[in-house]
Amino acid sequence: QVHLVESGGGLVQAGGSLRLSCAISGRTESRFRMGWFRQAPGKEREFVAAIRWSGDITSYADSVKGRFTISKDNAKNTVYLQMNSLKPEDTAVYYCAVKTLIVGPYDGWGQGTQVTVSS
Repeated sequence: QVHLVESGGGLVQAGGSLRLSCAISGRTESRFRMGWFRQAPGKEREFVAAIRWSGDITSYADSVKGRFTISKDNAKNTVYLQMNSLKPEDTAVYYCAVKTLIVGPYDGWGQGTQVTVSS
């Protein structure tokens, strides 16, 4: 089982930056892909970015491409989401997630961290 704890959220002005961290504990062999998702009030949870635990293959939602960067530090068991040029529409609760199998959904989730971007 994998345990995830997010941190780094907060209030920032439009155009600013934040870096989210996701501390990971548990079985290394159970981490196929790590992802960041977000959910704004009244909206469905949506995919933001993902990275393979072995290797550096990344993917991004179109809405964040060129502004957000996902990375990881295997030695620190941490995944990061660097968010630049933030917009008010980026306001949401951001969740870290783990996909333990090659086929199937993300099956482990953190508690979330609030990001609020003021205009």
